[in-house]
Amino acid sequence: MKIVFMGTPDFAVYSLEALYESGHEIALVVSQPDRPKGRGYVLTPSPVKSHALEHGTEVITPESLKDESVIEKLRSIDADLFIVTAYGRILSKTILDLPKIGCFNLHASILPQWRGAAPINRAIMNGDTLGGVTVQHMAEGIDTGDIAVIKEVEIQDEWCAGDYHDALAMAGKEAIKEFLLLAEQDKIPSIPQDHDKATHAAKIGNEDAYLTFEESNLQVRNRIRGLSPFPASFFFLNGKRIKVRNAKLGDGFGEAGTVISTSKGGIEIACNEGSVIITELCPEGKGVCDAESYLRGHKIEIGTKVNDR
Repeated sequence: MKIVFMGTPDFAVYSLEALYESGHEIALVVSQPDRPKGRGYVLTPSPVKSHALEHGTEVITPESLKDESVIEKLRSIDADLFIVTAYGRILSKTILDLPKIGCFNLHASILPQWRGAAPINRAIMNGDTLGGVTVQHMAEGIDTGDIAVIKEVEIQDEWCAGDYHDALAMAGKEAIKEFLLLAEQDKIPSIPQDHDKATHAAKIGNEDAYLTFEESNLQVRNRIRGLSPFPASFFFLNGKRIKVRNAKLGDGFGEAGTVISTSKGGIEIACNEGSVIITELCPEGKGVCDAESYLRGHKIEIGTKVNDR
């Protein structure tokens, strides 16, 4: 089969690698344009572009898929399949109709749960214990197409979003391999989603990352897990932004948002119910450190109210 692959971040590299291992022809890779990165804002290719070029595959990085020259390029490939993983652009019906077999997307959830931009973060923030990936027939709606393949992943309690991301990337590679075997046999399933059970994984905003500690300790910890390592939840301590990388549940109590202990291997802060113990953090303008190291250089009075600026 002749395949066009569309993807951008590290997560999508695993799917692209599955295509290379399958032996099918990867006729073209489409990725986001090079972006400034690092302290020097050096233009840097996406992980997918870099990986494709290492394999000698032609790569295009259009700013828009609405450009007629881009559409004509995709049409000229005469592909059997378009496979999309975390590309970052919506495909028009014109493009969806181009490949002979169809366009298929690997989404980082078990659809119809967590449709949208941030399924990995939202699953952990919600405290989900079971997740996975879905290969779906692409439709004009956002993640509304019929299901072809699902791979489940059990979410471990100690995982943060970064850990779950890595597990899903591997599951995605296996899902793509299974999908290709079905496509070779002309046996691609098409299972309609139950739209009544759909949940939305909205893009993460600043309000999602700001820790007020007005939730239960379990909800606060899940929020911390779900936003670690990026973009990272945060609160303010003595006027400085503190990003949180890791925390555990505590059994203390007090006014929500109050420091109630600094003697249990971290900074214990009361929540609306129970407490959380911050064990790993990133002070404003500094690198990541464990809470004990931070406390050696910063005295925090018991009773300090966080977010008082």
